Amino acid sequence: MSGARLLQGAPFDPELLPGARNAVRFCLRVRPEEKVTLITDRACLEIGASLARELDALGAPHHAWILEELAPRPLAEMPAAILADMETSQVSIFAVKAMPNELRTRMQMTDVVNRRKMRHAHMVNIDRRIMLEGMRADFDEVDRISTRVFEMASAAREIRATTPAGTEITGRFSPRLRWLKTSGIISPEKWGNLPGGETFTAPEQVDGTFVIDGVVGDYLCEKYGDLRDTPLTIRVRENRLREVHSANRELEDEFWRYCHTDENSDRVGEFAIGTNIAVRDVIGNILQDEKIPGIHIAFGNPYAAHTGADWYSSTHIDVVGRRFDIWIDGRQIMHAGAFLLDTLASTPF
Repeated sequence: MSGARLLQGAPFDPELLPGARNAVRFCLRVRPEEKVTLITDRACLEIGASLARELDALGAPHHAWILEELAPRPLAEMPAAILADMETSQVSIFAVKAMPNELRTRMQMTDVVNRRKMRHAHMVNIDRRIMLEGMRADFDEVDRISTRVFEMASAAREIRATTPAGTEITGRFSPRLRWLKTSGIISPEKWGNLPGGETFTAPEQVDGTFVIDGVVGDYLCEKYGDLRDTPLTIRVRENRLREVHSANRELEDEFWRYCHTDENSDRVGEFAIGTNIAVRDVIGNILQDEKIPGIHIAFGNPYAAHTGADWYSSTHIDVVGRRFDIWIDGRQIMHAGAFLLDTLASTPF
């Protein structure tokens, strides 16, 4: 049975439809005449079915693919049939549960997205809770806040952040490295994760201590979940990971190994400010948790095609904390994880 037929026949909770409608109609702004490539897997079949239903309601032609119907998991390569289908689509949606060592295959997919300037919704590890929370955000408001943060950050030389857990980190930025806004409203210029809500760049330099009492990314997120009770403390100097400490020695060792996969896996490739105000606390899923208002950084791939960085890594792993205070060039924009909206509204740029 084809992916499209499997999705058409799959039952799903109608509570998923508001999030699916946000994804299709508001975030991606799919038009009825546009062709869509929808990629899902067995773990996310119910969510994939809700997205397919919304595409059907809109009248947009689409081809649906279920990964396990094409190749064994974890994937060694993104299936050629999917990549070929994307070559004739204007929009793509990837709603899939991550598996170890599949990052390369996702990069094969986003290489097509970047080259063809497709509108692409990246929904790795999407689950029911995210569909009922972050995907139901008022993306107009998220976009308004994201735009203001983008304006301030893209003009900044330095951003400093602290948390009650002990984070004390400073990022320095170069005018040659571009900031990007991914508020959930996806354009051909930059594909985006959904739920959206962040502004990010590749930093020139990051130094300091980051206490990860939220989550770590990629497949480690599902394995270790919420780190509130067993935080991972990392030390960064001159943009490189220098130390890792945790009471959970397995996490400590696995994170260190991940960040030494290649010569740049230990290099800070992303410095980001989360802006999705519908996300109120960490849930143990990086797709939503990295959008929580605060700072997150990532080691590895700097998304050079978009940021202008001149280096590459085959890995990318985000780290998230809680309850940030943030200063942009000395001006405080966040206290205890809440934006100081008056400051955002009044600060010149």
